[in-house]
Order: sequence, then C-alpha cells, then structure tokens
Amino acid sequence: MRLLVVFLMSMASLMGSVSTWAAHAYGQFGDIQYAAGFTHFSYVNPAAPKGGEIRMVPPTRPTNFDKFNPFTLRGTAPYGVSALMVESLLVGNSEEPTTAYGLLAEDVDVAPDKLSATFRLNPKAKFHDGSPVLAADVLHSFTQLVSKLAAPQFRTIYAEVKGVVVVSERVVRFDFATPNPELPLVVGGMPVFSAKWGSGKPFDKIVADIPIGSGPYKLPNNKMGRDITYVRDANYWAADLPTRKGQFNFDRITFKIYLDETSRFEGLKAGEYDFMREFISRNWARQYTGKQFTSGELVKRAFENRNPGDFQGYVFNLRKPKFQDVRVRQAIGLALDFEWMNRQLFYGIYKRVNGYFPNSEFHAEGLPKPDELALLEPMRDKLKPEVFGLVPVGASTAPPGSLRENLRKAQALLKDAGWEYKDGALRNAKGEAFTMEFLNDQPSLIRVVGPFQKALEKLGITLTYRVVDFSLAKQKMDAFDFEVTTTRLPGSTSPGGELIERFGSEAAKTPGSSNVWGIADPAVDALLQKIVAATTRPELSAAMRALDRVLTHGHYSVPQYYGDAFLIGYRPGQFVLPAVIPPYYDAGMWAMSTWWSSAKNK
Repeated sequence: MRLLVVFLMSMASLMGSVSTWAAHAYGQFGDIQYAAGFTHFSYVNPAAPKGGEIRMVPPTRPTNFDKFNPFTLRGTAPYGVSALMVESLLVGNSEEPTTAYGLLAEDVDVAPDKLSATFRLNPKAKFHDGSPVLAADVLHSFTQLVSKLAAPQFRTIYAEVKGVVVVSERVVRFDFATPNPELPLVVGGMPVFSAKWGSGKPFDKIVADIPIGSGPYKLPNNKMGRDITYVRDANYWAADLPTRKGQFNFDRITFKIYLDETSRFEGLKAGEYDFMREFISRNWARQYTGKQFTSGELVKRAFENRNPGDFQGYVFNLRKPKFQDVRVRQAIGLALDFEWMNRQLFYGIYKRVNGYFPNSEFHAEGLPKPDELALLEPMRDKLKPEVFGLVPVGASTAPPGSLRENLRKAQALLKDAGWEYKDGALRNAKGEAFTMEFLNDQPSLIRVVGPFQKALEKLGITLTYRVVDFSLAKQKMDAFDFEVTTTRLPGSTSPGGELIERFGSEAAKTPGSSNVWGIADPAVDALLQKIVAATTRPELSAAMRALDRVLTHGHYSVPQYYGDAFLIGYRPGQFVLPAVIPPYYDAGMWAMSTWWSSAKNK
C-alpha cells in the first residue's frame, strides 16, 4: 500500500494555519489519528484467530427477503448483504467521527480548492469472482446508484457530485459542485460493486443475482427466504490491510428471522442463535432470567458507549391538512406522559428525547448561543420569533406538573387552531371529527401507544392503531401513505449530507426518501447547507444546534425516549471479546467484526 503524506500549503495560507492531509486517509477537519504506516486499529486484536460462527437476529423488523439487491427501492434485501459483501473506497472506524482510511483506494488526493477528490485503487483489490476492482467499476457503481432505477436516497446523497472521471485503469476522480469538505467522505463511502453484476440487466431488475462485491464475506447460494448465512472468503484480498487487520474473524455469520418477539426470545434460550440486541425495556427487565442466565450459559449486559442518542418519536405526515397547523402538532405532543410511561412501562431504563440529536454536542438547549445566532439572524424573516427564545422541551408531568394541566394547555392550542369539542369529539368549523390512524408493524407497541391514546381521547381525538406486516408498512411509508407513525433515527457522530435526504425540501416530495414528515422549510434547507459546508468541528456543531432548534420549534414530532447503552443477550462461552471497547460503535457490527470464536465454537 502506497502511503504518502501531502501538505496542502496553499490551503494553509488561506486558513491561517497549517492543514495536513494524509494520502492514506482523509479527515474532514484535518484530524487523522493514525499516521501512515499504522498496522491496525487500537480496539481490535490483530492476532485474533479465524473460525467458528456467530448467529444473530437482525435489529430491524423481522421479515423474509425477496431480493439480493440492497440498493433498489422495491422489495426487501437480506440483512447484512451490503455491510458484509460490498466495500467502499475509504472506511471509517469506531474512534474518529469524521475521518476515513484507505480500503479499496490506497491513496486519496483532495484538490486544494476542494472541488475534486482523486482515488488511486489498491492493485490487490479484487471482487469475489476474482476480477480486479477498477476505476470503471467505481464509475459504473456511481452511475447505477444515481439513476432512477436505484432507491431515491442515493440521488440526494450524491447530489453535489458533478461527475466521475476515469483517469486511468486504477485512478478515478470525483468532481464536486461546491467545495464541501464532507464530500470526499461521502464519495469515499460509496458502495462499489462489479460492473458484471446483473449481466447487463436494468438495475431495478437485478433481483436474484448475488452482488459481486469485494467484502470479507460471500453467499454460497441465491436461495431466498428467511434465515441467511454469510461465509468468510478464505482468500479475502484485504485480510492484512491495516483497516481490516483483526476483523471479520468468524467463518460464518448467520442471521435468524423470527416473525414474533416470543419465538425470537425462546430461540435465544434454546440455543438457536447467540447474540441479540434488546429494544424493549419490559423484555429486558422481566424475560432475561432463568436457568440459562443463572448458569452463565447466557449473559445480559448493558454495553456502554459514547454514541449520540437515537431520536425516537411519533411523527406527523405534514402532507395531511390536519397536521399543517403547528398548534395542533404541539397540542398532540402535550398528551404524552413520559414520566408515567418510564415508571410504569419501562422500568426507569429510558431518558426523555428532547430535540432530534439527544445526548450529543448537536443538541440545542436554552437560549441560542452566539454561534447559533450568527446563523439564525440572517434568516430571521423566515423563522418564527419563538426560535430566538428558549428551545422547547417535552412537557413533564413530574410535580408540580401534571397530565391534566398539560391537556388544558392542549385544549387552548386546539381552540386557537379552530378545533373545539362538540358532540363527543374534537371538531373543526366544518363539523369534521379529528381522527388519527397510527401505522406500525410492531404489535408490541400497542401497550406503549395505549396511554397516549387514552390521553388523546380526553381531548376528543380518536387514535386508531393499525398493525400491518413489515412489507406493507414499508410500501406505505415509501409512498407517504400514512397519518402518524413512529420512527427511530440512529444518532451520528458525523452528521452531514444524509440530513438533506432526511429533512430537505426536495426529499419531502421524493417517494421512498427518509423525509417521512414532509418537512419543506427554506430555513431548514439553508442550515443543511451550512452543515455540509462546515470546515471545522465547532462550525458543524453550531449549524447542527441551530438546525435542532428550528426543527424542535416546528413540533414535527412527539419525541419519546432513548437508551444510553446497548442491551445485549449473548453466549459468553462461545466468544472472546477484544480488550478495548471503542467509544462510537454499533453493537451488532462491533460483535461480528471484532469478536472471535472461543475454542469450543470452532
């Protein structure tokens, strides 16, 4: 691997300080922890033995899979297919939020004006079929992902890429529309697959063809269904690369699918699989007991982390006229009694979500700070005056507060918005009753929605709960065919362009996008551009806090709760864990990429 340190002195003169860019890595803010020549990340065991198996259940909703292409909109791909089989030019780690190191690319050169990034591919890089990874494959992958045949979020993610140029057989250049310092990371993280995949079929017709990737695992067959097993590539090209050393040690990684929570947990106790992340506090408090846990065959452990908290909340579809008045949305939020729910339903495990980026430096609090005001003041005519005041927090029922008092405030807001209680229901001037349908694919949430439903009844609002299977829920969400649902957005240490796809105006009208709310706000769009253009961590933090403030004042969601630890049940006798737990990680990926089998699991 050619490792080269490039000093961009022209940029240093512009910025007033020396900026160092290492060709073996790219740091959005110039902060690169591992110098050229490093051998492995500090949180892995470079001598971890290979072998054995880890059997898991997906953290997402359980369902059968009906395609192998994870990059198209229709259908469901098996969990893990992209992460385990397809690689990117650069790869991040679990210690540095905004830095990535060479994977398929051995060398990255960002132009002084930041309007392009050039990647030199590693000559050892090869796909599972033995063919080399070439610049033409990178161009092909980009072309397919931004086409209308791929899922629409990719067009948003790569919207600022003007073009991709094949400079030579193993050199490819991405040209950017703006000097956005995040873009080298964005394109560096783009999935790269072989141009041979699909044998020339239209991209959305590639269904049963297994991806031709370069990752550490392969699929032995193209049988569709429920469970799936990935097999380690014994000839994996990057096994000794610094960014892969000591990782992906299991010979087999299996994901088991259970269509209901009871059978899934019974499968863990029965030894049908080895690792499960629990998301339901009641289960964690009451079910993880018995002889398997007493004997030590199974362990329940809360793994701490420094990850930003996940956002979880009820979300309104603003495309529906009834939710377009902010007073209505705010009033509905007042009906949620978090304190009672945490005490009675969640065993005190959770914390209240306030804002969209909880437990992070991106969370807005109190009055706007000077760096936030510098961004908000030029948009004062686009913002509500309240944005310049205290940021809203979830209505509390802790004494001296009460749900009754919160519902009184809600009634006043609804009356101001033109809704009054008449003839047994909350009605508008036309006499139409206020009803809401809650769409979800999780029957277990009925007990959580129930108290909220009862409180809304006191306001005259009828909330009906519609449970559908995962496939139908996905179809309806992609088409924005819902009124209210719940969503969980994983926290990020390095937010950027993906937020445009989540909160941007263009995404609001793009079926299949993550902007399920339908938020279309010029001020939000302007702040999103400030986020992706940030050149320092403090700039990013200020823009994120300003965005959080504007979104929170919009009352687009009813924030719920989050946990600050991963709740994991696993078989300790089957595995050996690395000595160091990194600060920022996903529990499932950390386990399958850095754990290894014990002698009894060979």
